[in-house]
Amino acid sequence: MAKVELKQPIVQEIAENIEGAQSVVVVDYRGLTVAQDTQLRKELREAGVTYKVYKNTLMNLAFKGTDCESLTPVLEGPSAIAISKTDATAPARILAKFAKNAEALEIKAGIVEGAFYDAEGMKAISAIPSREELLSRLLGSLQSPIANFARVINQIAEKGGEAGEAAEA
Repeated sequence: MAKVELKQPIVQEIAENIEGAQSVVVVDYRGLTVAQDTQLRKELREAGVTYKVYKNTLMNLAFKGTDCESLTPVLEGPSAIAISKTDATAPARILAKFAKNAEALEIKAGIVEGAFYDAEGMKAISAIPSREELLSRLLGSLQSPIANFARVINQIAEKGGEAGEAAEA
C-alpha cells in the first residue's frame, strides 16, 4: 500500500472533524508532562471538545479549501488542534485557563465561527463566558425586575389588608 493511501484516512478524519466546527484552535504542546497532557485532555473531553495531535502536513491537506486554511502559516513545530462543534469559546477558554498553570502550552491561533484570530485574539476570545453562563446571566437580569415587582405588590397587599382591618374595627 502506498504512503498516500495510508495518509488519506487521517486527512479525511481531520476534514470531517473541522466540518461544521464552531471553533478550531491550534496549540503548541511542547514541554507538557504526561500528567499535564492527560489532565488537559480530560478537561477538553468533559467540555465536548475534540483534541488531537496530527502531523502538520496532514492538517495542511485537510485545511485546504476550508475556513481553516488561514491556519496553515502557524503549523510549524509540534501542533495539536482542539475542535468544538457546539461551544465556540470552549476550546480557547479551557486552553487559556490551563496555560496559566502549564506555561509550556502555547495557543498559536484559531478559527472561531469562520473568523481567524491570532494568539492575542484567542486570549480575548477565552475571556468570553460560555453560552450557558451568558444565558443564565440574561435570565437573572430578566427575572430580577419581575421578582422586585412581585415583592412590592405583596407589600401593598399586606398593608392594604391591615388598613381594611382597622377600618372595620
